Amino acid sequence: MATVTDATISVVVQGLTKRFGDQLAVDDVSFELPPGRVVGFLGPNGAGKSTTMRMMIGLTAPTAGTATFDGVPFHDLADPAHTVGSIVDGVGFHPGRRAIEELRISAATVGIPRERCEQVLTLVGLQEAASKRVGQFSLGMRQRLGLAQALLGDPRVLLLDEPANGLDPEGIHWVRQLLRHLAGQGRTILVSSHLLGEISRLADEVMVIRRGRLVANASVAELTGAAAGGVAVRSADDAALVGHLRDAGAEVEPTDGYLLVTGSAPEEVGRLALAAGIALHELRPAVAELEDVFMELTAGGGIA
Repeated sequence: MATVTDATISVVVQGLTKRFGDQLAVDDVSFELPPGRVVGFLGPNGAGKSTTMRMMIGLTAPTAGTATFDGVPFHDLADPAHTVGSIVDGVGFHPGRRAIEELRISAATVGIPRERCEQVLTLVGLQEAASKRVGQFSLGMRQRLGLAQALLGDPRVLLLDEPANGLDPEGIHWVRQLLRHLAGQGRTILVSSHLLGEISRLADEVMVIRRGRLVANASVAELTGAAAGGVAVRSADDAALVGHLRDAGAEVEPTDGYLLVTGSAPEEVGRLALAAGIALHELRPAVAELEDVFMELTAGGGIA
């Protein structure tokens, strides 16, 4: 697979809006996707994730707004297969066809050489199942085949809706490693998922959508750090340290395995511990779990 670091693409979504009758499914969503990064796209069922991704590649016509790749809408791209690869609304293949046949049909449609089909099957670990009929595939194997199809054109942008759906833990780890590798080549990757723990390990940045509106767009560290605040500390004498911290005006809450300190910077906590002769075992900014941040941002934002 080619390295595309020097051929990155600017992906810009501006004011995307979609109405289905009286229902506002996506409401004035705007963002830019940075090259060489994995961006997680999170939201409850029905929040607008899939509709946004469908509008980006022309499968759903927007009521308003645009999505462009280097300034060009998807349907006007000169070579869309080499620009954007996607899995949107799941993967669908003819159950009677063999895996290699499905890829060869797709490749022939867009002028991709046949040998590329074998290459992507190897890339996704399905080389030994090339002649197996898709109807005999597990859900996880179909997901891998979907990724192979998305990668046929060696695209610089990947839009992936739940790519780890149906995969076992080993398969989820494999997807993470693959996407990190592809991002390292300079590709732009947008991934929607309900696996919040996996997104926290995979994504560089996260966008959260609620009731069709974007409610967060930041790095994982920024989201989890801002949500928690405070300082996490463990010491050789937590009881004594709590007294010193509270005397200095800090608020201290014992939590699972450490003290959560608010009202004092890490440097101040360290100075107080040093002055009191208390050895510190751990001192760091406190962070929240991505799941906690997600639940707070999307409360009441799913399908009733």
